[in-house]
Amino acid sequence: MNVSFPIPKELESYVQGQIQSGTYNTVADYFLSLLNQDRQRKEAQTKLVSLLQEGLNSEPELVTSAYWQDLRLSVLGTEL
Repeated sequence: MNVSFPIPKELESYVQGQIQSGTYNTVADYFLSLLNQDRQRKEAQTKLVSLLQEGLNSEPELVTSAYWQDLRLSVLGTEL
C-alpha cells in the first residue's frame, strides 16, 4: 500500500529533524514507528479495560492491615 498526503511545513521540518538526528532512516520509517506506537497503545488500552472489567467482576475481598502486609511482602519481598 502506498500512502501519500501533504505535511504542513512546520511538521515537515520536525520530521526531517527526526531523520537527521539518526533516530529514523527515512520518512517512511518515522511514520511506521508512529503507526506501531498507536497500535501498541490501543492494544494496551484494550488489555487495561479487560483487566479492570475482570476486577469489577471478581469477588470482593476484605482489606485489612494483614492484607496490606501480605501484599507488601509479595511485591517488595520484605515487611515494613
